[in-house]
Amino acid sequence: MELDQKVDLVEHLRELRRRVMWIVAVLVLGMAGGIAVAKPVILFMQNLPPANGMKWHAFSPWDNLRLYMSFAFVIGFLVTLPVLLYHIWAFVSPGLRERERKSTLLYLPFAVLLYLSGLAFGLFVVFPLAFHFSTSLGDSLNIEETFGAAQYFSFMFNIIIPLSIIFELPVVVMFLTKLRILNPARLSKLRRIAYMVLVVLAAIITPPDAISMILVFLPMILLYEFSVYISRFIYRKQLIMDQERERAFEAEGM
Repeated sequence: MELDQKVDLVEHLRELRRRVMWIVAVLVLGMAGGIAVAKPVILFMQNLPPANGMKWHAFSPWDNLRLYMSFAFVIGFLVTLPVLLYHIWAFVSPGLRERERKSTLLYLPFAVLLYLSGLAFGLFVVFPLAFHFSTSLGDSLNIEETFGAAQYFSFMFNIIIPLSIIFELPVVVMFLTKLRILNPARLSKLRRIAYMVLVVLAAIITPPDAISMILVFLPMILLYEFSVYISRFIYRKQLIMDQERERAFEAEGM
């Protein structure tokens, strides 16, 4: 029995390594494509507020390369995201029933849509607020600001990337509920702790002013409550399916 478990563990590790190699390969190819399209994307971003009309500077010969590579990585990650989600699903799907496999596979487009929604929310709502707060603080201190291109986009990515990942919360909850790791009762018990964690995350992502933090915190709360609602819906369906199986089993026994 122990030998079989060791063999299964080795097979799982081999499969995990194979899938990680696929993900890394797609990421590298995505980054290569990202380097090719980085220039038009950067020029497009220059025309978006709050960057429009702003003059950027490079404070180091490495800044231009750093800027290209930052965009290449973000673009490569966007390309890799569906592949990453698929391989996560494929790795855990053998432990799911056939119906569960099909239903969880449908989560992938929803996950990509939520990620893009988080990017858009961070780029067009949270980032401009954070930027204007920072510049207004500099004006109040009589500081003349000179913006480095690499530093500007690093500041932007540090805001929008965490937000886009947080927007994946409903998909994660749906998936874990399907695996019966989470349920609505457990999520309800964790609500206070979850709210505290979301407050901390909102405070980290946004500048230290109440309006910006509330604008980020409220969507996070809605995402969490939406996740609880989805978990409750899936859990009820699971209970109904379990009851149907029990009735069918009892009917066969009779």
